[in-house]
Amino acid sequence: MNKGVFITVEGPEGAGKTTVISRLSNELEKLGYEVLQTREPGGIEIAEEIRSVILDKNHTAMDSRTEALLYAAARRQHLVEKVEPALLDGKVVLCDRFIDSSLAYQGYARGLGMDDVFSINQFAIGDRMPNLTLYFDIDPKEGLDRINQHQNREVNRLDLEDLQFHHKVREGYQILLNQFPDRIKKVDASQSVEDVLSQVLELVLPKIR
Repeated sequence: MNKGVFITVEGPEGAGKTTVISRLSNELEKLGYEVLQTREPGGIEIAEEIRSVILDKNHTAMDSRTEALLYAAARRQHLVEKVEPALLDGKVVLCDRFIDSSLAYQGYARGLGMDDVFSINQFAIGDRMPNLTLYFDIDPKEGLDRINQHQNREVNRLDLEDLQFHHKVREGYQILLNQFPDRIKKVDASQSVEDVLSQVLELVLPKIR
């Protein structure tokens, strides 16, 4: 493989992204690919610091535009410090969330406007967009129930939003799925981990070979 491939994984809370990304990374490494597994917001020291501010459950007074700007700032630093170098090295980059999260959560669910939020993020990422985005779709209530069953999982500020907010997030993702059908592919995240992984591999392998 001469050039890197940028694959992002999106979805609402409790969709199982983290588990499947880890399994996917292992499968691709077995096939001989160099893989970088990372996440947003975070992945590097500066972005992790911003993440702690954004997701702190005590920061309920945070303005929606402040939230959107912080995500974009973390995204920029993560991109230039970690993602771009890995792509230049020819690696497969698996990123838990990217720009589509901001469009669905802040642009649509928070009501800031998807076009306005895209403009903020375009300044942050330039022309770097994923080669493939996997959208893990799940009913919001089922996703939140999964979170509640994992008692060791840290509760963040987004988990405290009401169910209506999470339904809006899902609606936002559906809009993006319709707008970018060539890039964004839907995965049924209500299946078992094994079935989700199988579906994901069918979508990923043609993109990296």
